[in-house]
Amino acid sequence: QVQLVESGGGLVQAGGSLRLSCAASGRTFSTYTMAWFRQAPGKQREFVAIISVGGISTYYADSVKGRFTISRDNAKNTVLLQMNSLQPEDTAVYYCAADYRSFSTSYGAYDYWGQGTQVTVSS
Repeated sequence: QVQLVESGGGLVQAGGSLRLSCAASGRTFSTYTMAWFRQAPGKQREFVAIISVGGISTYYADSVKGRFTISRDNAKNTVLLQMNSLQPEDTAVYYCAADYRSFSTSYGAYDYWGQGTQVTVSS
């Protein structure tokens, strides 16, 4: 099993930056695909970014491509999401997720989730 805890959310002005961190417990972190999803009020949870087991492959939602960067440190059991040029439409609760079986952008594929961290971008 993997337990995930996100941190780093907050309030930022449009154009600003935040770095989200997801700390994972368990000795098998390096075997999990990791991803970030987000959910805005009244909307479905949506895919943001994903990183493969070894960190070689990444993929982003079109809405964040070129602004967000996902990375991982398997030695520290951590996955990061660097968010630059934030816009009000990025306001959401951001969730870290882990999947053992596949490299998927579908939230239904993920077995483990963190509690979420709020990101609010003011205009």
